[in-house]
Amino acid sequence: MDVVRILLAILLPPVGVFLQVGLGLQFWLNILLTIFGYIPGIIHAIWVITKY
Repeated sequence: MDVVRILLAILLPPVGVFLQVGLGLQFWLNILLTIFGYIPGIIHAIWVITKY
């Protein structure tokens, strides 16, 4: 299942984070990072998926 989340994190970072942790702080932080830059959003999403 993590493989699917990581693929989603590359395509749509907030979706990958949402599937991992829900609508918590990490989700909103990832949306903010994705707005500021797509690459930071991807890095954060992959970090959240591998950590949690």
